[in-house]
Amino acid sequence: MSSQEFRHIVRIMGSDSPGTLKTSYAVKRVRGINMSLSNAVLKKAGVNPDLRVGFITDSDIAKIEDVIRDPAKYGIPSWLYNRQKDSETGKDAHLLSADLIFKVKTDIDQAKEIRSWRGYRHAYSLKVRGQRTKTTGRAGKALGVKKKTLQQKSGGSEGGK
Repeated sequence: MSSQEFRHIVRIMGSDSPGTLKTSYAVKRVRGINMSLSNAVLKKAGVNPDLRVGFITDSDIAKIEDVIRDPAKYGIPSWLYNRQKDSETGKDAHLLSADLIFKVKTDIDQAKEIRSWRGYRHAYSLKVRGQRTKTTGRAGKALGVKKKTLQQKSGGSEGGK
């Protein structure tokens, strides 16, 4: 495919991106990749981040996917990874898509199992990261009693003497 042909949808690491996006934003659409890592990946792959993704070649996409699969091989620093000092292996890793979702779920389940503070908050559907709870996060709970329903239940009489 020549660089002049425009593709309207480009698939990178299992996620579709519109061809009109800049390359850095298209790589960012892969679950588990943020903007900083996206720019680092494109720099190591030698792809212009300002180029529209619909114009990049299949070989460029293959280079990008290779860098994403093994960022350590290309010298991307470990502080950009989303899994530093893994609790099971103790190594730095970068997880993507379904692996990332599964690992986060198992971490939450482990926190619930050992009854840590975070696990307790997750188990009871409360805020976990120190947010206010007095006025926010009330969805799904009773918010009070409406005046009309109170009057109907009491028989419509007003509370006099």
